[in-house]
Amino acid sequence: MGKTLAMELQRHRGQPGAGNPITRSVVRKGAGVAHRLLDHAFALAFRGLVYAQIWEDPDVDMDALQIRPDSRVVAIASGGCNVLSYLVADPESITAVDLNTAHIALNKLKLAAAQGLPDYAAFHRFFAQADSPANIAAYRAHLAPMLDEPTRRYWEGRDLIGRRRIGGFSKGIYKRGLLGNFIGVAHLLAKLYRIDLAQILAAPTQEAQRAVFERELAPVFDKRFVRWLTDQPAALFGLGIPPAQFDALAGDQRMAQVLRRRLEKLACDFPIEENYFAWQAFSRGYARDGDGPLPPYLQAGNWDAVRARAGRVTVLHANFTEHLATLPDASRDRYVLLDAQDWMTDTQLNALWQQITRTARPGARVLFRTAAQPTLLPGRVAPDLLDRWTYHPQASAGFTARDRSSIYGGVHLYELRA
Repeated sequence: MGKTLAMELQRHRGQPGAGNPITRSVVRKGAGVAHRLLDHAFALAFRGLVYAQIWEDPDVDMDALQIRPDSRVVAIASGGCNVLSYLVADPESITAVDLNTAHIALNKLKLAAAQGLPDYAAFHRFFAQADSPANIAAYRAHLAPMLDEPTRRYWEGRDLIGRRRIGGFSKGIYKRGLLGNFIGVAHLLAKLYRIDLAQILAAPTQEAQRAVFERELAPVFDKRFVRWLTDQPAALFGLGIPPAQFDALAGDQRMAQVLRRRLEKLACDFPIEENYFAWQAFSRGYARDGDGPLPPYLQAGNWDAVRARAGRVTVLHANFTEHLATLPDASRDRYVLLDAQDWMTDTQLNALWQQITRTARPGARVLFRTAAQPTLLPGRVAPDLLDRWTYHPQASAGFTARDRSSIYGGVHLYELRA
């Protein structure tokens, strides 16, 4: 692990950060020293901005959740793209919950922008282009006065290398954060191996996309250095993958081969003109001409709906299970867990599903993702809890196949039994 990192981890254990909810969620009690050091390292990294764009497909989510005008959604916030996109489906309310204060600040900024920027052009420039000096002027004039003090302090504060965080929207916010840095390293490796990633984006057909992938990208995963690098759990912190999830993702295989298959799906299984995740991966942003694919909340046709309904979203810095424990019985009906359960112990899983089941209204739906393909609940969640829910395996397989982000092995849908 290295002496410097070990000293840093020891320093944090004796400070208030040792009680940080992210640390409590990630660090595996009872694991060996090496595993716990890795867990602490991930927890430290995860306290800053991880995802400027969330990597779950909101179109798949909305199809799976079947959001209705009376739906009350509770979702892990992450980068906020999905939370704002769900507004297109017209729910009654959305509560966006996250342990990461940077993600809380990003969600609040996006909601303020939807309500406070003068028009769609300004909103598009702020989040779809996200690299214009005009965004800083827009922030000062329209957004800063709308933000609460902690959120404003976050955006006007400085990151670890002294840059004002709001400045990311004048220089390319999608190049920042753990994921942005990870993609940047991948682009650097591509240059070292003389691969032009823009070829994927310029491919006129899916057949051409696959030809570029097989010719340019696939051979990289056979390189000795790449195989070694991807076998290091810390190397994938930038994907938001903690060490426990790394083990589930790899299984009995070399991680390089797992990542090759996921990248192949991203590069080949969907037309480039429909997959904004591919644009993020291969260009570190959205299409510059303004005609490329965008998340639902950033699409011009959805602007009026997102603007009008942004007030229905409540953003909370809280643990998901603990938040549910504060709610009345049978008061919510849509739950979005992202991949958080991959991090959880059996005790945490059971506590979560106890609260989901207690707060669920008739017809409630739970959607989550897993690094590996199978659902992880059987054998881990108590039968008396799990038996109250119906798993939809065929629908889940279809949602997995359609998820354009291509990162996850499984997308899973459960529905409360009548």
